Amino acid sequence: MKVIAVIPARYASTRFPAKLMHDLCGKTVIQRTYEAAVQTNLFDDVFVVTDSEIIYQEITSQGGKAVMSKQEHESGSDRIAEAIATMDVDIVVNVQGDEPFLDTNSLHNLIQVFRADADKKVDLASLYFEIKDQEAIDNPNNVKVVVDQAQFALYFSRSVIPYPRSVHSSLRYFQHIGIYAFRKEALLDFAQLPMQSLEATEKLEQLRYLEYGKRIKMVETSHKSIGIDTPEDLEKARAFWGVN
Repeated sequence: MKVIAVIPARYASTRFPAKLMHDLCGKTVIQRTYEAAVQTNLFDDVFVVTDSEIIYQEITSQGGKAVMSKQEHESGSDRIAEAIATMDVDIVVNVQGDEPFLDTNSLHNLIQVFRADADKKVDLASLYFEIKDQEAIDNPNNVKVVVDQAQFALYFSRSVIPYPRSVHSSLRYFQHIGIYAFRKEALLDFAQLPMQSLEATEKLEQLRYLEYGKRIKMVETSHKSIGIDTPEDLEKARAFWGVN
């Protein structure tokens, strides 16, 4: 089974322009993420796929591998699908370019989902962790997920799910981490399927998979990923890097 990591990297960002090219303790955010993916030693290959000549040069000038997108894309999945369409690969792991603090154990567990799935019942796998702080639960920037008894995703939402109509002491809330492992076929299918109402409403691309009947296996982790979405996040990341 051939497994690769692909890092979709856009230069533009509404909340934090050019965030991937900002400095993170001596190297850019995107270079840190690329190196972190390589250093896990989990992948047969690692690529950055980007719409930006600046990011392309940043990676390739330091000996890394990058692919230029030929088309405009609405989602990271679409961009990755274009890049891997002609590659000989079985499993594609989507690593977010703004999350340089990768957890090797979590990624290993994602890949193991497919190694254990002899009947190919899993189309993609992703990560989630428990949240208990009410502010985090209520925050629409934190995507919540509910799963069935076999840990397959039932729904993702920016809203509070499940809604606590009555108090249940055993109720747990989970936040989604946007790192995915795909079967190549599921990823290529995604790129051919039109967006439906749930994805359009929530602005969550993973809902397209659910709306078309794809099965998403969720893997619980205790590792809380640090994403860089704002200048404040970057300062936190610099502080975290400095103590590790």
